[in-house]
Amino acid sequence: MHDLLRRDPQIWDLFTRKEEYSNPLRDQYDRFPYYASKDRGIFKPKASQYLVGNGYKVEYPDDAPFAVCLTHDIDTAYKSIPSKAMSTLLALKHGNSSAAFQSVAQMRSKKVPLFNFTEIMDLEEKYGAKGTFFFMAESSGELDFNYDIKDLEPEIGNIIDRGYEVGLHGGHNTYLNPEEMHHKKERLEKVAGRSVTGYRNHYLRFRVPDTWEYISQVGFKYDSTLGYADCVGFRNGMCHPFRPYDLQAGREIDILEIPLTIMDCTLDSYMRLDAVRAWELTQQLIDVTERCHGVITILWHNTYMEGDRLKFYEKILRHCKEKGAWMASGKEICLSLVKSQVI
Repeated sequence: MHDLLRRDPQIWDLFTRKEEYSNPLRDQYDRFPYYASKDRGIFKPKASQYLVGNGYKVEYPDDAPFAVCLTHDIDTAYKSIPSKAMSTLLALKHGNSSAAFQSVAQMRSKKVPLFNFTEIMDLEEKYGAKGTFFFMAESSGELDFNYDIKDLEPEIGNIIDRGYEVGLHGGHNTYLNPEEMHHKKERLEKVAGRSVTGYRNHYLRFRVPDTWEYISQVGFKYDSTLGYADCVGFRNGMCHPFRPYDLQAGREIDILEIPLTIMDCTLDSYMRLDAVRAWELTQQLIDVTERCHGVITILWHNTYMEGDRLKFYEKILRHCKEKGAWMASGKEICLSLVKSQVI
């Protein structure tokens, strides 16, 4: 793959994210934002299109035309006070007095579980799909600490028993701290009772190429952080998983990147799209991935699994199933590509 991409200098620079090595512009979370990039063709997987045009091909189980990597970042396992208040207001708005009473009662409780993992799995299995749940392994006092991973052992056991993957969702500063990354990997593995192979960092915090190097050193098999928070699309022009390349060291990095394409809050919070435009763009990204026989990665938080946001996610599942896509976890996709030796 690398030898082929090198033939076109512009494609190679896009693929390796060369501009991120020297551009100092970062947002408040130390992320390289899309608005700072010279590449304005974010909705076209130009590197993958180049590969396909030169004979590159990936095969998926049951001859599926393309794949969908379904992922869920579990930032929150307990409802916040604003969330409890919103539930009460919505219940009152819809005249559901019993639900409103229950919500008021929950306001007094410090911990109200948001354990909708079973519902998420039930929905995905309805469409013949399975995904990945990325759990945090933070300690009390760390930024954005919401739950102790040890308290979720029964839930995680159920997820694994149903054939889903559990991966690590690294904390705010984990992306630049391999020791912390290793420690949190071990914490999650102790709860899961098995090795953890997949990684994504919280808030999509990431440094090219450093974070890839650390993820590889710690022993993960794949990462799925590479995507923009402020815009959906193909950050390095790829809609295929790939081995990153370190321009400073002049070598391939021993990690598989399954690039992130669509994050739920990017559509409504960052891009501020209404439901119609959000669906048009989502459909466009799915269709172009299909034409490349690629992999589109979807991130839908468990906190987005309600109301219109839940309906939108199910619309994605239904649309991809109708197209015959293979909808799988990051681990399944990683194993499939390694087995077929296309990376």
